[in-house]
Amino acid sequence: MRHRKKSEKFSRSRAQRKALVKSLLRSLVIYDRILTTESKAKAMRAWADKLITWGKKGTLHERRLSYRLLEDHDLVKRLFEEVAPRFKTVSGGYTRVLKVEPRKGDGAQMSLLEFTKASAIKKKTKLAKAKVAKETPDPTDTPKKAKAKDSQKISQPKDKKQFIKGVKKIFKKDNKNK
Repeated sequence: MRHRKKSEKFSRSRAQRKALVKSLLRSLVIYDRILTTESKAKAMRAWADKLITWGKKGTLHERRLSYRLLEDHDLVKRLFEEVAPRFKTVSGGYTRVLKVEPRKGDGAQMSLLEFTKASAIKKKTKLAKAKVAKETPDPTDTPKKAKAKDSQKISQPKDKKQFIKGVKKIFKKDNKNK
């Protein structure tokens, strides 16, 4: 009977699937993001979340389980000391799958599988709260100081070109990872 045996086969034998999973997980831990087909990315998402959960627990048993998948002590160390601590306060949703352009050769739908930046999101919210606190008027400021602050804000417009450059950098890094 095939109870609880549902998984993506990827037209490969069991040994080849196992090697594929290990390879993609190793790449994900090393580079924090990988470019692969959509079906592989969705299947790897569950494995990656499981790895992060093991990394958050941090016991010897979880280290051994993750070593079985990663097969490299340096990667296990990186997982437990650098990657997993980012998600200490988050329960689930450690990875995300972003669709990108189809592959030119065969038209396969490509996706970017990456770790969400849990600590970066929290830092941004803290910075936003601090910025709001700074923008509240200070009763000790003189009107001249307040006008100078306002003119500084106006002289720094948000630029769409800068945003586009940032997006290009993300995908430029992915090309290096191939």
